[in-house]
Amino acid sequence: MIVMKFGGTSVADAERIRNVTEIVRSQEKRKPVLVLSAMGDTTDYILEAAGDALKKGFVSIEKIEEIHLKAVSDLDLGPVLKKDLKTLFWDMGSLLTGISLTRELTGRTKDCLVSFGERLSVRIAAAYLRNQKIKAQAIDAWDVGFVSDSNFGQAELRNESFVRIASSLLTVIAEGITPVITGFIAKDESGNITTLGRGGSDLTATVIAAACKAEEVQVWKDVDGILTADPKIVPDARPVEKINYEEAAELAYFGAQVLHPRAMQPCMKSGTPVLVKNSYNPKAPGTRIEMNGGKEPSLIRAITSRKNITLVDLVSTYMLGQPGYLAKLFSEFAAAGISVDMVATSEVSVSLTLDAVYDLGAVKRELSRIAAVDVKTNKAIVTIVGDVRRSSEILEQVFGVCRDMGVQVQMVSQGASKVNISFIVNDEEAPELVKALHRHFFGGKTGGKPNGKTGGKPGDKTKKGGKGSAKGVDA
Repeated sequence: MIVMKFGGTSVADAERIRNVTEIVRSQEKRKPVLVLSAMGDTTDYILEAAGDALKKGFVSIEKIEEIHLKAVSDLDLGPVLKKDLKTLFWDMGSLLTGISLTRELTGRTKDCLVSFGERLSVRIAAAYLRNQKIKAQAIDAWDVGFVSDSNFGQAELRNESFVRIASSLLTVIAEGITPVITGFIAKDESGNITTLGRGGSDLTATVIAAACKAEEVQVWKDVDGILTADPKIVPDARPVEKINYEEAAELAYFGAQVLHPRAMQPCMKSGTPVLVKNSYNPKAPGTRIEMNGGKEPSLIRAITSRKNITLVDLVSTYMLGQPGYLAKLFSEFAAAGISVDMVATSEVSVSLTLDAVYDLGAVKRELSRIAAVDVKTNKAIVTIVGDVRRSSEILEQVFGVCRDMGVQVQMVSQGASKVNISFIVNDEEAPELVKALHRHFFGGKTGGKPNGKTGGKPGDKTKKGGKGSAKGVDA
């Protein structure tokens, strides 16, 4: 069996659902299990409706009904499905009415509310698959064993889920049924609906694959795979053919949004390969992520960036030989609920980055007792993922490009993973720097010649794939 996960843009309307059906039909013999996100902008519309109910006491799900009923009509799915959907619409409206009356939106209520997007999506897709003679069944994830804790908005699956999922799904598959399962959602042990947080639908797919020992997971997006850079910054960024889990995780941590590292963990443990494909361009080979992926010589795999970073510099002679200094420092950030990303240290200084603009007033006051604190905003992290065993060679070339552009590098961090080098520059400098680095290491339309040490071929160009390849996300 294989697991095929389709994101929101891949099932956004009737046309996209028809396209998904053809992709599934082409691999029907491999016993696919489908995992779907909510259609298009449905989740945004649900959250918008929740905001209106909470702040204005106003309840409307007109936009949500319109998206789904239009798809039903365009796909000619008939009155039975409409009746099923209207039951879900009524439940959603009732929940919103409760929010409008109490003027309260708890984490539990919010998770229940946003779950309607996936629940609507799978019912429409499964109905169309059946209409096209594919024996399909819409399934809510909790009905096949997805049990989580009660951390609403960022729930973690319990270990027993794996056993339950394998037992339930393998039985369904043995009956010749194609399961169409809600991504992103589960239930806790009390029966409350929970959501799995960022990358939740991808996590649903990889958990199923690991539990059922699937041949592979296919994650269908709107880009031709993991690219050498963000195509919105570098239009001729090209797909990376193969990459290992660690490299893919580093790209995701530092700005890439094709596959969240949390979602890769089940497959990293089970050794299940992940194939990132473009539903707008199914013929493109995509990117294969596996344990030993990308073993061929390559100085650089990809370049990514992340903006709106805060850089905090702390200087103090107090830290010389003082046990517990760093523990004290990081405990202040932890107490304020602030997550620290990159860190670089010397004998008397520490530099670190924060992935957001926080109110650092209280933290700064506390830390000022033991260090001089300098907070700098509007920074960006640029990350090079590649063979860090050759870090001197990479840094020589990177700093050469920065020197030629007049860009001042303000902090450098080489990850313990041994696959990434990250550095801090000003926000406004990051896009042009990424372009210049890509031109230097990969060549392409942006000018220059490939370095020759990356494993790339001079003149290679990305094959653009329909609607999605130009609108893709980072990396």
